[in-house]
Amino acid sequence: MKAVITVIGRDKIGIIASVTGVLAKANVNILDISQTIMQNIFSMIMLVDISKMNCEFSELSDRLKQTAQELGVDIRFQREEIFTSMHRI
Repeated sequence: MKAVITVIGRDKIGIIASVTGVLAKANVNILDISQTIMQNIFSMIMLVDISKMNCEFSELSDRLKQTAQELGVDIRFQREEIFTSMHRI
């Protein structure tokens, strides 16, 4: 099973390290990652494999929300099928 994670906020040191650290502890594999900075605004999107995750989806979602608060960014965590259906034209 796959999921999509998006991160948006003011650029600062440690955003990628913090988010990927949470994922590593949950045994989530990053399949693809893209990030950019536009005029001090950081944006990142990741496609991740959650099939071997060692916690519940809701627990990882809570951990990512906590990380978002600590970093002052917005993090969205959605199952791939939900993300795809939301963005289908």
